[in-house]
Amino acid sequence: MSNRYDSQKHWYAIHTYSGYEEKVAESIRQRAESLDMKDKIFKTLVPKEKMIEVKNGKRRVVEKRIFQGYVLVQMKMSEDAWYIVRNTPSVTGFVGSGTEPTPLSEDEIEKINKRMGVEQPKHKIDFNLGEIVSITDGPFKGFDGAVSEIDPQKGKLKVLVNMFGRETPVELDSLQVKKM
Repeated sequence: MSNRYDSQKHWYAIHTYSGYEEKVAESIRQRAESLDMKDKIFKTLVPKEKMIEVKNGKRRVVEKRIFQGYVLVQMKMSEDAWYIVRNTPSVTGFVGSGTEPTPLSEDEIEKINKRMGVEQPKHKIDFNLGEIVSITDGPFKGFDGAVSEIDPQKGKLKVLVNMFGRETPVELDSLQVKKM
């Protein structure tokens, strides 16, 4: 660690064990409070985005972590602040070049915030291009076809259905098809 610290507060990314992101964020918050470091360690953030998942034919909105194994910390870098964060259980290190933690750019933080703030949840579509599916609902019920397009924003699929010896693209909701 060099001795020239920037007195500005910046966001830093820290590596954690995957699955421990929330626990680490909470531990850092508690340690900053109990060790009287709230003037150097300000916020912790586990970036998440909303996704629509279909389970048993029902849609539900779930929050998924954007970056597995990372927590963002807003802090003024100093020897003691670095030490507290670095030595939090399940933290494996700071993201940076060599031993120097590198702050995230305003641009990166803006992109993450935008992604987290997206009000329109994306549909989690569990189908792949070219996959053969069976249509379970609508006028094409009983037909099989290959997935030719996926639109996660709308939760729609285009399926190529063989009709009268020709492949015809049919737009369907992801709830109208099932895996073969």
